[in-house]
Amino acid sequence: MGRDDLYITVPSFFRCPISLDVMKSPVSLCTGVTYDRASIQRWLDDGNNTCPATMQVLPSKDFVPNRTLHRLIQIWSDSVHLRRAGLESDNTGNSTAAAKEKVVELIQQMDRRSSSVESLAKIVRFAEKSEENRKFLMKSGGLLPLLLEALGSGNAGDGGNSIRILEQIVRIIHLLIDEIQESDDMMRLMLRKSSAGGGDCLCSLLVVLQQGSSESRIASARVLESIAVSAESKLLIAEREGVLPELLKLTSPEKDSSLIEAGLSCLIAVSVPKLVKVKLVHLGAVKSLSKLLSDSNSTTSTIEKVLKLLEMVSSVKEGRAKICEAKEEGGDCCVSAIVQRLLKVSSSATEHAVTILWSVCYLFKERSAQEAVMKANGLTKILLLMQSNCSPCVRQMSADLLKNFRVNSKSAIMCYDTKTTHIMPF
Repeated sequence: MGRDDLYITVPSFFRCPISLDVMKSPVSLCTGVTYDRASIQRWLDDGNNTCPATMQVLPSKDFVPNRTLHRLIQIWSDSVHLRRAGLESDNTGNSTAAAKEKVVELIQQMDRRSSSVESLAKIVRFAEKSEENRKFLMKSGGLLPLLLEALGSGNAGDGGNSIRILEQIVRIIHLLIDEIQESDDMMRLMLRKSSAGGGDCLCSLLVVLQQGSSESRIASARVLESIAVSAESKLLIAEREGVLPELLKLTSPEKDSSLIEAGLSCLIAVSVPKLVKVKLVHLGAVKSLSKLLSDSNSTTSTIEKVLKLLEMVSSVKEGRAKICEAKEEGGDCCVSAIVQRLLKVSSSATEHAVTILWSVCYLFKERSAQEAVMKANGLTKILLLMQSNCSPCVRQMSADLLKNFRVNSKSAIMCYDTKTTHIMPF
């Protein structure tokens, strides 16, 4: 195998003009130039109003997904993956059939409880290569029960390798989640093990959250999210000591965006019951979410999830109290950060933000929240929002907010007609 066989050329138009990396989510500005969503969002959030590549002033900061380019990048990425897999196969002399036979042997080792970190890692690599491989693992019979049994037992053997074994088991389960046809059976089995006096899957998932690598912690959070399907399962997960605090740690602004989003998605999944929301608030979730909301490096997806979670906790009085609470340094409260994100992220984020403001300002009439909205120039943004192409639901909540401020405020909004169809420039 020559040196050139390993050289992969990246087409120039697959690279983001800002980051120069292959684009994960290509979006196009009105100038026709395509960028990676995270890169151009940071550029716009920094207050820039020009196209970075052409330096043209942008008449609109809206961008649209470039789905054609996204598909081309995906096809190219898959071909690179297959090429590398083919090179590895040629180099080792293993055919697909031989690889499958080897995996069956590794599963049999698990049945005899003689698996090692290396053997489990081989199953992980096999599952990562293709959907066909993952389907093969599911059809091989007995793998999932073996994985859950090992996870439930904590795999206390193998000395210091115990955590590494747990990491590999969690990663395999995560890779197979989409291939599990009767996922309810898996979830019931995992939760039954966790609520019984025997093995404890939740305990093992918590250990991985606490001590695992970033990749394993993401896998653990996503497995937890996948089993949080009923009120009972959500409570069981949230009431396990240590789980909610560890998930909150994943959302620190200093963490990788993939870790943050995995933690937020799991928290959203488990925080439907009122008891969980209250517990989350007492753990300081609102303060953590406010930091993410104010962080200029937060991605669009992260902001959407942060606002969704804040919307959920705003349905309990403890959550509303924290959202309206001023910072210790005497600065603005969480409400101000929410107002700053109006009209700047996405239609989904805007809807979550308006719902929160509607809840605390209109439905529950929190005076401190109303004052924070006015201080952050929120009324102007709400007026602008009503003139935009927003959904009927958002339009109605915005109208309710304006009516509320007309009644309770001594500001200029008292004489403003909310039925107007034009807003003069400020």
